[in-house]
Amino acid sequence: MKLSDELPVDHRLAKVYRIGAGLCGAILLTFGILGFTQQLSFFDTSGDSIAGLSTNGLLSLISVVVGGLLIAGAFVGGNVASTLNMTIGTLFVLSGFVHIFILDRPANILDFGMPNVIFSFVMGLLILTFGMYGRVTGGLPHDNPYWRRRHPEQAEQEAAAARRSAVAGGRIGG
Repeated sequence: MKLSDELPVDHRLAKVYRIGAGLCGAILLTFGILGFTQQLSFFDTSGDSIAGLSTNGLLSLISVVVGGLLIAGAFVGGNVASTLNMTIGTLFVLSGFVHIFILDRPANILDFGMPNVIFSFVMGLLILTFGMYGRVTGGLPHDNPYWRRRHPEQAEQEAAAARRSAVAGGRIGG
C-alpha cells in the first residue's frame, strides 16, 4: 500500500490542501496573466514590473503554468494536491536561493529583483505549509492516515480494540 492511497477522498485534510493549492495558484495565475496583458518581451530584463515585482514574458509564462498546475491540483485534491504543494513550494524556495546569487548578472533571465526573491521565499513557504499540513508533524492524531502509516502495529491494535468495542456494544444493545 502506498502512502498516497491512504487518505480518503473526503478526509478533512484534503480541504486544506485544496484551499492552499487554489489560493496560491490563483495568485500566480493572476500575476502571469497581468504580465501577458502588458505584452512584455520574453527575455526582456529592462525592469518592467507588475504588482511591485519585476517580470518579463518568460516569468509570466512560468507563473501561468505553475498557477495552472496548482489549480489543477486543487481540483484533484487529496494527496495529489498535498504532494504538488510540497513540490512546488520547495521549487519556489530553491528559486529564491538561486536568484539571490544571480541578481544583477546576465544569468538572471527571469528579471528577478530582490522583491521577487522575497516573494519566492514567502510564496514557497506558504505553499509548503499548505502541502505539509497534517503530514509532517510529531503530534498527529491517531485517526490521521499519515500517523497510521508510520505506526502500523499500534494502528492495527487500536482498530482491533475499536472492532471489539463495537461488537460488544452491539451485543449489549441487542
